[in-house]
Amino acid sequence: MPQLALYTFGVLKSPLADPRPLTREFYDIGAAVYRKISRHPGYLAHAEAADGDQGELFGADWGAWGEFAVPAWYGKGRTVETTALAATLSLWTDLRPAFDAIYTGLHREALNRRYDWFERTGHPNHVFWWVADDVIPTWQDGVSRLEHLHAHGPAPHAFTFHHAFTPDGTPTRTKATGPKGDPS
Repeated sequence: MPQLALYTFGVLKSPLADPRPLTREFYDIGAAVYRKISRHPGYLAHAEAADGDQGELFGADWGAWGEFAVPAWYGKGRTVETTALAATLSLWTDLRPAFDAIYTGLHREALNRRYDWFERTGHPNHVFWWVADDVIPTWQDGVSRLEHLHAHGPAPHAFTFHHAFTPDGTPTRTKATGPKGDPS
């Protein structure tokens, strides 16, 4: 049975290493959100650095998830001191569980604060695609799909909650996907 891959990407207003309270708050909330989401029904797995170091993204060993990659429009730093981004790569059983995890609870609270932490880039901040159940998506897959979504709009190859597709490529709508006014 196919699995749903999700890649998220955002450009932070300040580097992750910034000691200011707002940056620390984002980092702390992010850790709590991951703990909560990893227990959500329908969640399967997410990319984690093999050594558990969350501070280094570009040089970390991501195992089967591949070498860390970012979209071409990311123009900030790539060192531990200058990296100003947040990215996730995860696997889900279906759209509904992913939607429920993202738009409820602690993650929803964090989404409500996203403009405190993230720049508005004019680019999509998430993309979905279906993979075979024995496939682990890579960071480069996520970047490629996000860039495709930005350039060509939603399609079975790369889509959003609002414009979703089934594994066979049929357009689908899940009731209440994407909060009103949220550009999914």
